[in-house]
Amino acid sequence: MSREFPIGLTPPDWLVRNLQPQQAPVNRPAMARAAIALALPLATGLATGRPAYGALASMGALSGVIGDTADAYRMRILNIAVPQLFGAVGVTLGALVYGHGWYAVAAVTGVALLSGMISTIGAVASVSGLLLLLNCVVGAGLPLPHPWWLAPALMTGGGLLVLLLALAAWPLRSGVPERAAVAATYRTVAALLAVSGTDRAEEYEDARRNVTQSLNQSYDLILARRARHHGRSPELTRLLAQLNAVTPVVEAAPAAHWAGRPLPAQIPEAVRHLAHAVETGYTGPTALDLPVPVTETARAVDHALRHMAEVVASPDIDPRGIDDRLGRPATLGIRTARAARNVMLSANSWRYGLRLAVCIGMAQALVSLIPVPRSYWVALTITFVLKPDFGSVFSRALLRALGTVVGLVIAAVVLAEVPLGWWDVPAMLVLAPLIPALTPRGYGYQTAAITPVILLLSDILNHQGTALLLPRLTDSLLGCAIALTAGYLLWPESWRTRVGDRLADAVSDTAAYVEAAFGPATGPAARARMRRRLYRDLSIIRTEFQRALTEPPPTGRRAAAWWPLVVAVERIVDATTAARVRVKHGAPPPSPAEITQIVRQLGELSEGVRNAETLIPVRTDLTGPDGSVLEPLRQEVAAARSIASPH
Repeated sequence: MSREFPIGLTPPDWLVRNLQPQQAPVNRPAMARAAIALALPLATGLATGRPAYGALASMGALSGVIGDTADAYRMRILNIAVPQLFGAVGVTLGALVYGHGWYAVAAVTGVALLSGMISTIGAVASVSGLLLLLNCVVGAGLPLPHPWWLAPALMTGGGLLVLLLALAAWPLRSGVPERAAVAATYRTVAALLAVSGTDRAEEYEDARRNVTQSLNQSYDLILARRARHHGRSPELTRLLAQLNAVTPVVEAAPAAHWAGRPLPAQIPEAVRHLAHAVETGYTGPTALDLPVPVTETARAVDHALRHMAEVVASPDIDPRGIDDRLGRPATLGIRTARAARNVMLSANSWRYGLRLAVCIGMAQALVSLIPVPRSYWVALTITFVLKPDFGSVFSRALLRALGTVVGLVIAAVVLAEVPLGWWDVPAMLVLAPLIPALTPRGYGYQTAAITPVILLLSDILNHQGTALLLPRLTDSLLGCAIALTAGYLLWPESWRTRVGDRLADAVSDTAAYVEAAFGPATGPAARARMRRRLYRDLSIIRTEFQRALTEPPPTGRRAAAWWPLVVAVERIVDATTAARVRVKHGAPPPSPAEITQIVRQLGELSEGVRNAETLIPVRTDLTGPDGSVLEPLRQEVAAARSIASPH
């Protein structure tokens, strides 16, 4: 007989969302690299009679394992090597102020300010800022071996060992990750077409979001690499052309879905066939078994698929004819100068930096006044919890505490049963692969995997065994408490600043897209860029909403109330694209008055969202000629405006 929680004991939704593991594939190569990179320095240190040196190198390797998330080899260089340089600077600065009391507090607080500010630049800068602060805290809290350069060299060497292992297959697999990424995008498009026109609305929405996410990843990968090649690489030119060929198919999918008739099975199967050709690098003739199109929507899908097949089959692509649908990245120097300027002038950058600096300063001052064993663990906990770009502070503090408890249980068994010395090597071979295996599941799972590894390395440095467990728990809980009070409760961000303004901007951009979709002044490439940026922005907004849903009331409740409006805006973009495709393939174009009416309604909705902390009543009087291509769009706009009303 099934058992149910009594009503009073049912866990709240925000807690269930926090504890629910995320679905992600297991990265077995990364697990193997983690095992070797963390165990090999330990074995080398034991063999040379310097186990402490091996532990420091393994600590550096641990940071490399955390950053080992990219598939493309060139991106692995950035994700692992650049943060290691910042980590070396951090541990050097920390070691210079070790034992200097309030000078150490001031130095670590200043580094925290810089770390928080540069975290707003991007993913690589965020990890770099994290390592800068983490290693600075370690250097300021632990007596490191002399001379001064030895500890940075050992820790950087451990991180570079991860990079070396990550690049080992590059000569044999150069370009394979890029082709795999584009092929994966093709397969998400095939999945989208398979559910287009069916009554499985939820599956269609999930498939469309998967396409958006896959396109984002592929474009980021291809364009970032192409910026360094300045368009001279034929392989990258061909991959970018194949990626661009996805756009007409993605634009035709909403039209097919709005038509309400499932597509023939040959259509998604044809896309899967093309995905295999992209992944293997095949450029020969491709015969597609497609049904004869008889409607506007069918003609749009057929035309898009045949164009896609033509691009995939072409062995030579003229780079002058390739349009970068997201805009080609600027050179590295220009992007660096732009990022530095944005960091110095951005209010968000200063707010995040000050937030992190206040918490780290409080932690360092507290442990300077009150004797706390292993006091650097307090600041380390805050650093992980309070990174502003890593998600909800509340959620991370909760998961950090729970993950630490689980990790301590594992560590207790390891420290109690594994003798100090050579037995640490097989123990590390077992524990290290858990980090890349559990990290994609969620932050709490990552914490549970990292905690026993950190304690095993700490035991090699100070030989305290299970005596490390209670201080680790105490310091972690203290760090979480400081982050929650000084970094969360004392820095309330208004709902409008956090989400409302972003959503309002997306609605405003949607209005501009509607206007451009049916105007002669905007070319197809510009429209495609607008649509791609819109979906990318909405994807970011969706992520922010999902973070907010993991927080307790009132934030979580407010996010749940606004969530349908995010979905409605996505549907408006879909309906606009579907109408544009129908017009392109024979449907009568809408009148300027119809377009103006919808643009005005979206403009009013944008202003309402921007100025409201809660949902407010709005008008939904949208009318137009019967049979107009914009009728589905009018219905979606009316639905969005009715959602923005209290019930």
